[in-house]
Amino acid sequence: MDVLQAIVLGIVQGLTEFLPISSSAHLLIVPKLLNWPDPGAAFTAVIQLGTMLAVLLFFWRDIVRISWAWLRSLRDKELRDSLDARMGWYIILGTIPISVAGLLFADLIEGPARNLWLNASMLIVFGLILLVAEQWGSKRKQIEDLTLKDGLIIGAWQMLPLIPGASRSGSTLTGAMFLGYTREAAARYSFLLSIPAVVLSGIFEMRHVGDGGGPPLVPTIICTVVSFIVGYASIAWLLKWVAKHSTNIFVVYRVFAGSLLLTLLSLGVITA
Repeated sequence: MDVLQAIVLGIVQGLTEFLPISSSAHLLIVPKLLNWPDPGAAFTAVIQLGTMLAVLLFFWRDIVRISWAWLRSLRDKELRDSLDARMGWYIILGTIPISVAGLLFADLIEGPARNLWLNASMLIVFGLILLVAEQWGSKRKQIEDLTLKDGLIIGAWQMLPLIPGASRSGSTLTGAMFLGYTREAAARYSFLLSIPAVVLSGIFEMRHVGDGGGPPLVPTIICTVVSFIVGYASIAWLLKWVAKHSTNIFVVYRVFAGSLLLTLLSLGVITA
């Protein structure tokens, strides 16, 4: 991987990590279309730390407030019913499903799940599920209405993006809207919920960086930095978009991209 490839993939990661269109699928598709080598699952996990740094910076006030309230609530029972203290528990407990599934299916995720036929199909299928959630969800609940049950259900939805093409942000956004949350509340909780899972995944895969079979060190660093810059802008844009618009634009894109990819695969233009 050279510097140009690292910059391009960093832009792709930054743009697609927070939009409900699957960053992992695009990091697999773009190299295929450009006839570049597959960067691999480890590379994908590590550069997500760049976009996760963007989340930490964008929501640092929320993160500090939630963390402090959660820590204080461990000693002070009167604080345990506060939204921030509860959010701390929801984020921690909501991360357990994807953590367990990620460890159990690590070999599948890094191997067979990276098949383009599967990725293209997931782009379409989960795009249509997002459409159903958009039409069916009441979109009345705010972040203040979040309960432990809802937090765990949304956390379970976060397991689905272990299959590239499903989209982590798309899945949690879909799950939250099915439960009746507004798009903005769903997106905000989705971002906060992603922090532990993505950080743990990235740190776990960092052991491969620079070794013979893992991603190269310098391009990985460049890509991570670029993904951070682009990712920060993507967060700000998405929160403004979902506050006033539906997610249908992402549904259309997913179905179009998935259909185009299936067509290219069927014609033999690219291989799975």
